[in-house]
Amino acid sequence: MEGEIFSEIRLPCGRKVQNRLVKVALYEHLSHLLGGPPNEYHFALYSTWSKANWGMILTGNVQVSRTHLTLGRDMVVPSVLDEKGLHPYRKLAEVIHEGDGTLAIMQLSHAGRQSCNFLGGRYPFIPPLAPSAIPVASSTTGIVSWLFHRLLFQTPRAMSSSDVEGAISDFIRGAELAILSGFDGVQLHVAHGYLLAQFMSPKSNKRTDTYACHSLALLQRIISGIRKMAPSGFILGLKLNTSDYSVIGEKSVQEERVLEHLLTLASWGTIDFIEISGGDYDNPEFMQSASTSPRQVFFANFSSKAVRALSSAQIPSSPLILLTGGLRSPGQLLTALSSKHAHLLGVGRASILCPDLPLVLRYRLASDTGEESYFPFKPEPDLRLRFNDRRLWSWLWILIPKINLVGAGLAMAWYGMVIRGLASRKPGSTQTKPRKDHYSVGGLEAILRMWIWPRAPELLSIRLEATVIIVILGLISWVFSALRR
Repeated sequence: MEGEIFSEIRLPCGRKVQNRLVKVALYEHLSHLLGGPPNEYHFALYSTWSKANWGMILTGNVQVSRTHLTLGRDMVVPSVLDEKGLHPYRKLAEVIHEGDGTLAIMQLSHAGRQSCNFLGGRYPFIPPLAPSAIPVASSTTGIVSWLFHRLLFQTPRAMSSSDVEGAISDFIRGAELAILSGFDGVQLHVAHGYLLAQFMSPKSNKRTDTYACHSLALLQRIISGIRKMAPSGFILGLKLNTSDYSVIGEKSVQEERVLEHLLTLASWGTIDFIEISGGDYDNPEFMQSASTSPRQVFFANFSSKAVRALSSAQIPSSPLILLTGGLRSPGQLLTALSSKHAHLLGVGRASILCPDLPLVLRYRLASDTGEESYFPFKPEPDLRLRFNDRRLWSWLWILIPKINLVGAGLAMAWYGMVIRGLASRKPGSTQTKPRKDHYSVGGLEAILRMWIWPRAPELLSIRLEATVIIVILGLISWVFSALRR
């Protein structure tokens, strides 16, 4: 079975993946506060991963629209694809390629209606774009939750036909950035409630034109445009949202619909791999810890159905299925392959806990006595708050009503803190895992450490003053927007 995990496999475009282990996209939170290129922190972080010889390494979000960031500090496609704009991305591709045979994949994203106020990159009073004018909703009730979502998210503006054309051009331009920078391919983010997933979801897309939620027209135009200008052998993947299609424990019409979409996507013969994922800011399972998320089993079940459906359809140049979520031990990786749940194994947060996971896995499998296969590579944090915790912020946190987006963000903040520790280590450091003191950090403290960053890139430039002004204006704009409603 060791041979199966470390066996090579070919993508439909002809490129070879040297093993089945994929470091999937993670939110790094390392760029300028209002978005920017990769920097020395990204280079240090990805250098740590590249030394482990993953099959593929996917970057975190590279936003194709500077005015539609997520929670700040995203990488952004530069306004001009000249030598100055390309240089940092070329450096990032070179760092990833330090791994022996590792493929470098750039993830392209557009936040759409989930681009928040203040840090989304827009001027005051300017709402984000979305398929329809439907705001992000809270899956919890209560005045605090309502105020929190009103504070973070405006009602978006429904995209006109020219807006849609602009988004298509932005994604194709993002792929051009990847090509010119030396990346081996791109992954389109059609998950987690971002713009492309919003077009696929009936809860965010009420359009009646060509780009209605039952249509794949938008994706087809983006993929076709990328293939027309990309060289042969360029890898093109998708991260596909599934939680809008199915309810856990039920075989629903929605699940049949996503399988139908998947077969249609495969029939185009232009997609190399499809990552199975789910969740959005309405119901943010993708931010939860793998050990607590109920979607882990669902993703595995659905990915196995996707593998069987593609096999039965016997489609030439069928894309490979990449399963991500909850793969935290050698045994789980082995089971996923032996049970034919996927062709590729996506590792996210476990790659933060154990950046050299491929090397560790090979050693563990070679010396395994049996039981050790089912122990996690590294322990996950325990972010539960207890009444015997004497830290002031923990007591304050207990008094705050639960807000799903905030609660799910605790784990994201903790892992973001660890990422920053790996990215900020001194030259020559051998640190390749979370420090012991990281495990003593609680959820709210992790959030504070994530946002309070003395070494932030913008603090070293004149952009600090502009950042402060924009944040203040954003707060004022939200107050006026709330009063108008």
